[in-house]
Amino acid sequence: MRIASIHAHPDDAEILATGTLALLAALGHDVTIVTLSAGDCGSTDRGPEEIAAIRMAEAAGSAALIGATYRWGGLRDMAIFSDDPSRRAVAGLLRDIRPGIVLTASPSDYHSDHEASSQLARDACFAAAVPNYATPSRSPALTAIPHLYFMDPIDLRDRSGNPVAPDFTVNVASTFETKSAMLACHRSQREWLRQKHGMDDYLKQMEAWTRARGERAGVEFGEGFRQYKVHPYPHEPLLQTLLADYLSSAEA
Repeated sequence: MRIASIHAHPDDAEILATGTLALLAALGHDVTIVTLSAGDCGSTDRGPEEIAAIRMAEAAGSAALIGATYRWGGLRDMAIFSDDPSRRAVAGLLRDIRPGIVLTASPSDYHSDHEASSQLARDACFAAAVPNYATPSRSPALTAIPHLYFMDPIDLRDRSGNPVAPDFTVNVASTFETKSAMLACHRSQREWLRQKHGMDDYLKQMEAWTRARGERAGVEFGEGFRQYKVHPYPHEPLLQTLLADYLSSAEA
């Protein structure tokens, strides 16, 4: 099974979903991690092209730890919008990757780039399966709409500060060290997050959020997901079936 993780910035997937992606990779599935932006605004002392190159290299190194592929969506920080050119670009990426499952950002999150990435991924899943929808990719249209899942938002809360409950929680205790190692690849972000967000140790913050999601589901570490089932997106619990041995049975 081919699986695509699509989020806004380098390190977003590591914070929210790479415990699950590591499990899927270990089960033999083909994982691609996409960031729509290259992270070009993520520095106070490097120019946009320099920090973008650094951050994409960090993202590729992180993905390689689980044998995954990394791809950049061609967009820029604070310039991710749900517009026609961007939707066609993301649909083209999906035609190239050809995933059966797409994991993407929460529709409501603290960052506009996250929310726009969620909408783009959602709409591109539909558009990529429409043969007459032109994209920059030469790959043919998908034969079916992928199964679509939303990750948790940052801090497990929506834009208004309300807690977001997942449909299910994946127990990632067995891959938490791998998740931490993947996030640690994003070394350029520690100083940025300390200065701009008051997060002196992004690894500890990620651990706190992953632990909090797990504790609510009765496990040590967890990652939450919600399946998008609006017509005509697939309703079958495909991701849940693939990870049946890792699903919490004690959702709170």
